Amino acid sequence: MFKTWLLVIAVTAGGLALYPEWRAAHQAPPQLTVRYKAGSPATAAVAQPWLEVVNTSKKRVRLSDVAIRYYFTGDGTSSYAFNCVKAAVGCSNIAGETVALADPTATADRYLQISFTTGAGSLAPGAKSGAIGLQLYRPDGRKLDQLDDRSFNAADTTFQASRKVTAYLRGAHVWGDEPTGPAGSTGPTGSTGHAAASARGSSVPRSKPAHPRGIVFDDFHYSGPDDPALHAHGWLVRTSPGGPGIHDTWSAAGVSFPAEKTAAGGQVLQLRASTDGTRASTKQAEVQSSGTDFLTGTYAARIYFNDKPTSGRNGDHVNESFYTISPNNSRYSELDNEYMPNGGWGAPGPKLDTTSWYSADTGDRVTHKLVSSLQGWHTMVITAVHGVATYSVDGHKLFSSGGKYFPRQNMSINFNTWFVDLPFTGPRAWDMRVNWFYYNADKAQSLTEVHKAVDDLYDSRTHYVNTVPKH
Repeated sequence: MFKTWLLVIAVTAGGLALYPEWRAAHQAPPQLTVRYKAGSPATAAVAQPWLEVVNTSKKRVRLSDVAIRYYFTGDGTSSYAFNCVKAAVGCSNIAGETVALADPTATADRYLQISFTTGAGSLAPGAKSGAIGLQLYRPDGRKLDQLDDRSFNAADTTFQASRKVTAYLRGAHVWGDEPTGPAGSTGPTGSTGHAAASARGSSVPRSKPAHPRGIVFDDFHYSGPDDPALHAHGWLVRTSPGGPGIHDTWSAAGVSFPAEKTAAGGQVLQLRASTDGTRASTKQAEVQSSGTDFLTGTYAARIYFNDKPTSGRNGDHVNESFYTISPNNSRYSELDNEYMPNGGWGAPGPKLDTTSWYSADTGDRVTHKLVSSLQGWHTMVITAVHGVATYSVDGHKLFSSGGKYFPRQNMSINFNTWFVDLPFTGPRAWDMRVNWFYYNADKAQSLTEVHKAVDDLYDSRTHYVNTVPKH
């Protein structure tokens, strides 16, 4: 009898030891698999996880039904920002947010959650989404320590299936091991997963409609002027010679993307012009678009204008600008908003010049002057439809132009801060900030319509989108 009990105990113990292997062999394959590779070292200014979704089920999967979570630990109390650099499905079809975990662990107290719009399409059984290049960074510019980040693995220099990145399908947890799961958890089992687990921390987003055709939106979530996402999203930081202002002083040093509590989304594009009164020390700042055709429709930007320098003595004839411009040829076109808090070109300030150009060579233009302080945040809108260009500030119409002063050629978008002249010596710096830029190629929109469109984009956690057809 004693020997029999020993045999039972031995068999039972062996069965317990073999149970995980038995379960793995008999459970249904996961509906999704997430592959990962590291794009940055453990200590870096920007974390660069690359992800790929594989449909390992026997049914077609809509990417808009999928969400992915990449887990990390926060370094101090800093906020974090996300961006998409490159994606086979298009960065315009990807949204992201950083979320604090309700049940933090030693290797995860937050996660970056990625979701897709219906424009991302679907995956047939066995198909892959293609590589998705992401960025995670601190707007304060401090480096990240990824050694204690759950989902980071420096050894994964090529795509590998990673159970430390989780996936959800229509709200159900279907891949990976959640950090708040029970000790020894191997993640979801069967074909449905743990739906309840997906509710920890925040809800998993459901299907999102594709963005409207013919729009561009950017809320300037970038880590710096050399951020590859900035260029990938169609922006250039000017360092080329020429004017306006103090010629040949354009520098990337004045372009940054700091955190800003008064801005929607918490981050801005900052353009700083600085000088000590000499040409040699002067640095002007400009960010301009590239590669997208802007012509008719609605142009809008939320801009913070300054009446005083950030540092140093006041009195400069500084120009804080938002404008569109084409190459200087026979079909030259330009629509300007130029704010000069201390005036310029012999006219006192504060003033906003709105100007439609026909020829820069001959100075052929029509203009309107608003003599008023614009210190603070304002929404600037230009509409160009049916042969008439109209300028407004915060919904108040300023000026319209038509005829030969209507745009004739595709234009670029430009934001810059520059000095008309250098009237005195001594160090000083001026900042203009841009919260977001929005464009609708198809129609003229009122301020209310613009704000509704922008609010919807923020609500969908969209940092950047471009659905303007390429020609």
